[in-house]
Amino acid sequence: MNKKLIRIIVSSVLLAICAFIEHTQHLPVWQLLILYLVPFLVAGYDVIAEALEGIMEGEPFNEDFLMCVATIGALFIGFLPGAETEFAEAVFVMLFFQIGELFEDYAEDKSRDSILELMNINPDVAHVMQDGQLTTCSPEQVNVGDIIVIQPGEMVPLDGKVIEGRSSLNTAALTGESLPREVDLGDEVISGCINLSGVLQVKVLKQYGQSTAQKIINLVENASERKSKSETFIARFAHVYTPIVVFAAIALAFIPPIFSGHFAESFPAWLGRALTFLVVSCPCALVISVPLTFFAGIGGASRQGVLIKGGNYMDTLAKLRMVVFDKTGTLTEGKFSVTDIHPEKISKDELLHLAAHVERYSTHPIAQSLRLAYGHEDDNCEVSEVEEMAGHGVRACINGKQVCVGNRKMLDDMGIKIDTCKRCIDQVATEVHVVIDGEYAGHILVADLVKKDTVEAIQMLKKAGIDRLVMLTGDKENVAKQVADSIGMDEYHAELLPVDKVKIVEKLLNQSSVEHRGTLAFVGDGINDAPVLARADVGIAMGALGSDAAIEAADVVLMDDKPSKIETAIRIARRTIGIARQNVGFAIGVKIAVLILAAVGVATMWMAVFADVGVMVLAVLNAMRAMKK
Repeated sequence: MNKKLIRIIVSSVLLAICAFIEHTQHLPVWQLLILYLVPFLVAGYDVIAEALEGIMEGEPFNEDFLMCVATIGALFIGFLPGAETEFAEAVFVMLFFQIGELFEDYAEDKSRDSILELMNINPDVAHVMQDGQLTTCSPEQVNVGDIIVIQPGEMVPLDGKVIEGRSSLNTAALTGESLPREVDLGDEVISGCINLSGVLQVKVLKQYGQSTAQKIINLVENASERKSKSETFIARFAHVYTPIVVFAAIALAFIPPIFSGHFAESFPAWLGRALTFLVVSCPCALVISVPLTFFAGIGGASRQGVLIKGGNYMDTLAKLRMVVFDKTGTLTEGKFSVTDIHPEKISKDELLHLAAHVERYSTHPIAQSLRLAYGHEDDNCEVSEVEEMAGHGVRACINGKQVCVGNRKMLDDMGIKIDTCKRCIDQVATEVHVVIDGEYAGHILVADLVKKDTVEAIQMLKKAGIDRLVMLTGDKENVAKQVADSIGMDEYHAELLPVDKVKIVEKLLNQSSVEHRGTLAFVGDGINDAPVLARADVGIAMGALGSDAAIEAADVVLMDDKPSKIETAIRIARRTIGIARQNVGFAIGVKIAVLILAAVGVATMWMAVFADVGVMVLAVLNAMRAMKK
């Protein structure tokens, strides 16, 4: 870019010198040609090279070819009888073309730099613990199972699990969110995050090439390969349009003079019109601005934690009229939490304390939620004689007391009868019952909570014009109904197997097609929902801060697991499509108007320059708006 700017400045200075000499010295035409060829070649040697390369490859009809024909024609038109020289105009056209290219390069660099700044999640080094000593090496050299140490302020180089320390991580480069994420012993960390406070020792779980950072970078870089319908149309349009205007310009130069009866006298004027026609007809604004718009839109989305895998998915997102959700892990947290405690004869804290200790060694999600809610496992309580009661619960001896924790089947086997808890009737939750030394002690309610922004997300989607919101789940009817009603779903389907979800989505797709209501998106966690994600018009996955299945299975990945980002993705897609259409309409409209003026001899070469380079610059600047929020 700097070299091109220097060439433009040098060419401009040389052009000014040439113009001064032309007006002060009365030189022959051929000497003026040699004089003006210097700034012309300084400004346009690469354009000429590109045009020659296109001819050699059998694809001559491109903007470089049109620009060369028009400017070289302008250079030599002065040698025709009765024609005026257009040396300065020829150099100016090439110069302005390069200025337009400079704007294009600047816009592309800005888009790319913005993405690279956002995706600057490739660490240079990793500190590996070996025999009690730290060794600094490249992340590519670290193996799975190695222990790495991450100091405050350093970037997490590889995906792994914390084995020592606690800290806060800045995940902005991955999710677009400013709030830090707390990590503690046993938590997983992913590459690309910044360690903010404590020192962490992390056991590496993935090699460098399989790390989250690398997968995200590859995803964004490869997004340009998947062209939108608009980009594909423009590419095809340019291939057909360019040869047509070349032959139209030839016809404009020769046919009117032939029929005028005064070929020699009228040919220079008509040739000038034809050259102006060629300059105007360059499809630069279309060929450059439309792909740049989608590139900028994808970059702008990635800045907000929405990874869109290609421009073609922008088209689909912009036309969404139906969104189908998986429930668990998508609309809900996907993990159990203690929502209430109903003790009998003992305190709430004591009931939770005993239940958590009984479940100390269990890997069941409900057991994990009890331990997390209690949070004081190291309280010197004596836990012994732990016994699993298959399908019923767990029995253990806690400080000499026999404590059983389980479901109603456990109570039935123990011959314990309890009344239905009136406070639990309206709650959709799992009851975990506790029995101490054969006596009922109370129960704890555990539920999969709705995500904080789910209700807001549903409202935002309705405002965005989504006509139908559907929830699919394998949960029981009462659980599904309660969740669907509480968040404002239009309909729901419960007790489904994965294959049932596919069938329902296919049915909804057929309905959408018949009713011409646009496209359908399925939103899932990217793990169990891969078949449905693939079947929908566009699959949107909760990225789970690096879920492999999410990144690989879906067309769109929400890196922070927030359902509200779906509306963000739709809004960005619609805005990007709108900007692309603005550029197409503006470019074609201006060009048609100036082409007509050129054909009737009204348009000058300066108007041609605006219709080509000016329109391109304005379209490129407009395309850059897609980067903004």
